[in-house]
Amino acid sequence: MTNFTNDIRRDLLAHIPKTRAGAASALAALLATGAARAGDGFEMVSENERVAEYFMRLAEYFDARPEVREATRDPKRKRDRLVIFCGGEGARRILFETARVHGRLLESDEAALSYLRAALIGGGSCTLPHGGAATGYHLECVFFTPERAEEFCSLLARFELFGKVVRRGETYVAYIKSREAISDVLSVLGAEGALKKFNAVSAAREQSNNENRIQNCMAGNADKAAIASAAQTLALQKLRDGGELNDLPRPLREAAQARLSHPTLSLSELAALLGVSKSGLNHRMRKLMQIYGEKYQ
Repeated sequence: MTNFTNDIRRDLLAHIPKTRAGAASALAALLATGAARAGDGFEMVSENERVAEYFMRLAEYFDARPEVREATRDPKRKRDRLVIFCGGEGARRILFETARVHGRLLESDEAALSYLRAALIGGGSCTLPHGGAATGYHLECVFFTPERAEEFCSLLARFELFGKVVRRGETYVAYIKSREAISDVLSVLGAEGALKKFNAVSAAREQSNNENRIQNCMAGNADKAAIASAAQTLALQKLRDGGELNDLPRPLREAAQARLSHPTLSLSELAALLGVSKSGLNHRMRKLMQIYGEKYQ
């Protein structure tokens, strides 16, 4: 599911903040995840043209005019690399406004949602399980400082979503590994298309896991039945060799002879062969094993 991160990003990019405060929150998130100071301003590197457009639209709230300084194509990875620079008075206004944002993010749902969406756009990724793996759901967002990673988790907690932070080299990663929690994050942030895909994958995986559990259970029961059949056969051979079978009532003798003649048949198959119920044959086998136990154990 290598494109699932792009599915999420595509949905989140549709949520352009409608206010200057929301734009400042989103820009603060981009600065915390994907931008760096450069000269008298800052620049952002992106492999996604729509992310670049998103950044430029946010900058318009502050009369800033970012420009694409570099556009290259990686032929091996088949990806673009865009370097967008924002400088001058517009950049100073953005830096001033975004520096003030962090103390106010928890005061407004709009600010919190704008920040969370933009953070995932700038530094987020999501992977789903591969193959037969039992686990593998993982949503993360990478930050340059521990303060920003912890802030991201605090904003999630505002919506009763809970993440953890771990250091990875020189970066700090806020992450969620629960399938249910990731689904809730997508729902809260309005990533509806990605959420539908996520739920479809989860449902298919759950069905596959249930089928595997059933097969394992059936295999386990088959193993138990084989062990029980082998134990019965050994016990009945002992009774036969000792002559004890001859003194038993006819129903027990018939059950014993059937098992000895067909040691690999299941109890249901053996019952069908004798023309009796499975429960009836099971009762006879228990009685035979009881007799064996009394004689030889």
